[in-house]
Amino acid sequence: MPSSRWTTWAWVLLLPGCAIGWPKQSSSATSDIRNCTTSPPFLPPTVTDTSAQLNALRQRMQFYNISAYIVPATDAHMSEYIAERDARLAWISGFTGSAGTGVVTTKKAALWTDSRYWTQAERQMDCNWELQKIVWTDSIGEWLLQEILAGENIGLDPFLFSIDLWNSYARVLQGSSRTLVPIEDNLVDLVWGSQRPPLPTSEIYLLPETFTGSTWQEKVSGIRSQMEQHSRSPTAVLLSALEETAWLFNLRGDDISYNPVFYSYALLTTSDISLFVDRNRLSTEALQSLSAQCPGPLCVQVEDYDQVRASVQAYAQGDVRVWIGTEYTTYGLYGVIPQDKLVESSYSPVMTTKAVKNAKEQVLLKAAHVRDAVAMIQYLLWLEKNVPRGSVDEFSGARYVDKLRREKEHCKGASFETISASGLNAALAHYSPSNVSSRKLSVDEMYLSDSGGQYLDGTTDITRTVHWGEPTPFQKEAYTRVLMGNIDLARLVFPSETSGRVVEAFARRALWEVGLNYGHGTGHGIGNFLSVHEWPVGFQSNNVPLVKGMFTSIEPGYYQEGEFGIRIEDVALVVEAQTKHGAGEKAHLTFEVVSLVPYDRNLIDISFLSEDQIQYLNTYYETIHQHVGPELQRRQLEEEYEWLRRNTQPFSRGTLVATSLGTLAITSLVSTLLPDRQA
Repeated sequence: MPSSRWTTWAWVLLLPGCAIGWPKQSSSATSDIRNCTTSPPFLPPTVTDTSAQLNALRQRMQFYNISAYIVPATDAHMSEYIAERDARLAWISGFTGSAGTGVVTTKKAALWTDSRYWTQAERQMDCNWELQKIVWTDSIGEWLLQEILAGENIGLDPFLFSIDLWNSYARVLQGSSRTLVPIEDNLVDLVWGSQRPPLPTSEIYLLPETFTGSTWQEKVSGIRSQMEQHSRSPTAVLLSALEETAWLFNLRGDDISYNPVFYSYALLTTSDISLFVDRNRLSTEALQSLSAQCPGPLCVQVEDYDQVRASVQAYAQGDVRVWIGTEYTTYGLYGVIPQDKLVESSYSPVMTTKAVKNAKEQVLLKAAHVRDAVAMIQYLLWLEKNVPRGSVDEFSGARYVDKLRREKEHCKGASFETISASGLNAALAHYSPSNVSSRKLSVDEMYLSDSGGQYLDGTTDITRTVHWGEPTPFQKEAYTRVLMGNIDLARLVFPSETSGRVVEAFARRALWEVGLNYGHGTGHGIGNFLSVHEWPVGFQSNNVPLVKGMFTSIEPGYYQEGEFGIRIEDVALVVEAQTKHGAGEKAHLTFEVVSLVPYDRNLIDISFLSEDQIQYLNTYYETIHQHVGPELQRRQLEEEYEWLRRNTQPFSRGTLVATSLGTLAITSLVSTLLPDRQA
């Protein structure tokens, strides 16, 4: 699934310039998006009336003497996916996309989001809101400079902005006589009041040892070793991201839909460990695990979640140095640690260590992908049978693939809201259907399925695009070029510790050659029963260099507005490449694809593929057959096994010739039998 936390903005901004040479876009129906230029404005039923919320917020702003208030789409842990109680931007604006920033002034309200969400925003926001299509923080700052007079204040919640983001705003406004004012009382929460969803109360549980790469004590010891080796010898590491505490202590929860995490912080020192969490929610097994070696340096002291700031502030009074990751630590926590006692890096050592899977974690994640492939093959076969009957829509399709996954061993549910998109809806990269607005799947349209599962042994994410009828030549070319990009990046050999952004263009090259592109990132990391978008792995400028043991998605695409969308996504493991020269420390790297589902043969125009690409495709299909075939047979899924056998037949230039000759023969036969047939 295209990542929402950070998009490769350069490609977003390139898209208008790439339009030259594109096929003319059809004029799609606009009855599902707002039109604020008419009188009265046209608002579709999907729009939320935000007048009352905005009026109440502006009254609060007046009380706090601020002229603008910034509302991000995140929580106090800088999470990409958030709980309903943290969906402040959605509540104030109506926009439910996972990436965006809202700004409310005394007279205006504006939303900034990237190209994946422009149509969604037009469907959900009323005319109180402007949509801004330039997503840089600088553009928000420049807009504020135009709308806010010198001498006035701009408010924000310091616990919803990372250090880096706060500094970005401060830099834009520096010297402008406008002041950023941290307001610890979140104004949206005050207005939301009793309607705001309550705190979660579900159990926080211990992940069975079978599904962990190491014990939490081994992980803590490893982080402490990194602290000792650091040039500044930090005495503590502050962990703010929810994935960090879940991974470090081998604990899981369900505070955020699709993400097995829980509200928490941790402070790990050279001699003590503090976990800030609701103690009453910890299972008996979890408490026993955390306290098994008490007292001592591997004893976890459980403290109240709300005490983290006070505890960090008290700790920082001593002769200490606190290591933080600036991408996930909020300005509110950062502010209580004296500058001379800070050890800063973009990501904490827990975040970077978690990103590199050990041998056991790799085996676990691969096993999850085999079971996931079974679910996807069952789904694709089911679609082949039922779409021609007209009995499947986007929503029922999404529910069915989710059901197939839940039936698999160790599955705890979906890893994100399934994207099930037919025809023009597939042109929206993050479209998800509902039971009130869902297109019927048709053999005459392309269909995009982007889905994944949360298994105890790993998280999965896979996208396949299919067409059951006669795709147009352009659709086949676009699909094949997306596939070429997927193959070119997957088979690339590159030096260890190469930045993902250096190699990312290989996924776009086949599209660029004909003036096409896509407006989202090319890939993201993935967790072991954690986040489906696991940072800091990927192909963007703020990702860490690629090293052996990392997992990342590879997901190029193409989106023809108003007509169709294509995305092909696989998860791949970074492995050592077998090269003629270089080994050991000088070894080069490549990718091993662990997603094991065939691509749509009906959409592949093999004439575009090189011999190397065909060979790669055939080898990949052999791998699928070797790993998934036995699992299908073990489950006695004979029809699915036959589907797999058909769809993993090797490609060759002869395939193209045979197909062409077969089509010619059928055409000749029809002409002979029906001589009066009109052209």
